[in-house]
Amino acid sequence: MNRLRLYLHRIFRRPVVTGPTRIYVRRIPTGVMLDVEDFLTNTLATIADDPDLLALLLEYADDRASATAYDGHGPEGLRLEQIFAVTGFETPVYGDAVAALAERLRTLAPAPAVVIPAQREGGAAA
Repeated sequence: MNRLRLYLHRIFRRPVVTGPTRIYVRRIPTGVMLDVEDFLTNTLATIADDPDLLALLLEYADDRASATAYDGHGPEGLRLEQIFAVTGFETPVYGDAVAALAERLRTLAPAPAVVIPAQREGGAAA
């Protein structure tokens, strides 16, 4: 059933933000999912089209495959920084799209939990 719901979402979805990169929003029981497929597609295309970036990504993958302790200042961290310097890791939202995204997130946010005070012990309602 969940897979069917995801397929229907993909077919009938409308972006909340249309440009410069599209952002879609889908409700889930505990909150929302932000669909940034457009941003990810652009990022992967940029890496695939640039031989130097692709080489950096492959070196990064080789470093991650080796069984060494994680070092935040290791060569794989530097390679990621170099890739992000070209591709970026943020997607801009401009003008009225900011308000539209905020409103959509507000409407899809789960309702706050209602706390019912515990009944007093020993006291019966008359």
